Amino acid sequence: MISVTKLLCENADNYGDRLRYSDSSRGAVHGTAGNWGPVVVWNCTRSCNLGCIHCYSNSENRSYEGELDTEEAKIFIDDLSAFRVPVLLFSGGEPLMRKDFHQLVDYAASKGLRTTISTNGTLIDAETARRFKETGIGYVGVSLDGIGSNHDRFRGQQGAFDQALRGIHHCLSAGLKVGVRFTVTRYNLQEVPELFRLIKEEGIPRICFYHLVYSGRGSEIVKEDIAPEENRYLLDLIAEEVLAMKENGELKEVLTVDNHADGVYLYLKMKEKDEALARRIWGLLSKNGGNRSGIAIAAVDNQGGVHPDQFTPGHVFGNVKERFFGDIWSDTSHPILTGLKDRKPLLKGRCSTCRWLSVCNGNFRSRAEAIYGDFWAPDPACYLTDEEIDAGNLAKKGSA
Repeated sequence: MISVTKLLCENADNYGDRLRYSDSSRGAVHGTAGNWGPVVVWNCTRSCNLGCIHCYSNSENRSYEGELDTEEAKIFIDDLSAFRVPVLLFSGGEPLMRKDFHQLVDYAASKGLRTTISTNGTLIDAETARRFKETGIGYVGVSLDGIGSNHDRFRGQQGAFDQALRGIHHCLSAGLKVGVRFTVTRYNLQEVPELFRLIKEEGIPRICFYHLVYSGRGSEIVKEDIAPEENRYLLDLIAEEVLAMKENGELKEVLTVDNHADGVYLYLKMKEKDEALARRIWGLLSKNGGNRSGIAIAAVDNQGGVHPDQFTPGHVFGNVKERFFGDIWSDTSHPILTGLKDRKPLLKGRCSTCRWLSVCNGNFRSRAEAIYGDFWAPDPACYLTDEEIDAGNLAKKGSA
């Protein structure tokens, strides 16, 4: 994640920023910092009441065999606590379809884990929001992929937008921190200004703009990913909105996710306007170091398989039913996991010679594998030009 608010606004300070931009972030191998484990995304169930066209887990409205039961889940949570995992994100599928969801959140909180949830929002009523507050959930991320009928089309269910917005209202009424998760495609890019209007009018404190990752059903709509010039438009618009909110004293937490070219683009853009701000942005990007899948972010699927992130289901490092998570994550015998922890020598093409590699770290590997069949190939969603990444240096060393 890249916090555009943190990069552009000096006084911004949110919980996630302390994990992304701390002095001890840089150089960590097995977690967010040298003495911490990674943020863990747990797809606690694959079942979902919706049928989203870009779902990375190919979820359907049915039950799935082999999912961790309550006792297995508690053992898993025990190990996360022992490995000093700072955040456990309950995801899915739709996590609220697990009957023991609140029990597991309670248990994780008792073990000192900060808990968050990624949800479609349609199952959040007033009572559910109250339970969220009681169990100490730190953040509720609700997916909105358009306004009104456009969101409904993405989600495969009429009325899904209104249901999700009601869920957000219930969370706000309960005093919870809630935010919008928006996956950007050509289908909905034009609605980004409306999303900003929505979060202002509704008093929603956070919004995350996700770049499309070609995984699950998302691999079926690769052609709908936005073009390089559209990426630039998106970042220009986001930066303008953040700076305007800062000026008006109504600052929101605004992030982009799954494309670290965004950080470089913002640095280059601000370098033309404000040298001091650009230096500050560079300092933050340097602390973060770019994509940290396999390092500071981990994913565990519904059956216990451990992955470098939730969008890379094809690479499994072990199973928490058989080994402790901490042992799996620290094991350097798997070539992909080991490679991710020190990937720069393995990267190919534009990524291998890019002058911004220290703050991007090769961007998102699953997109490279989806398009080129090579995990270490260049990320096809990088929208920086050859000139911006130093085309002369690239020409000397050759490209993939």
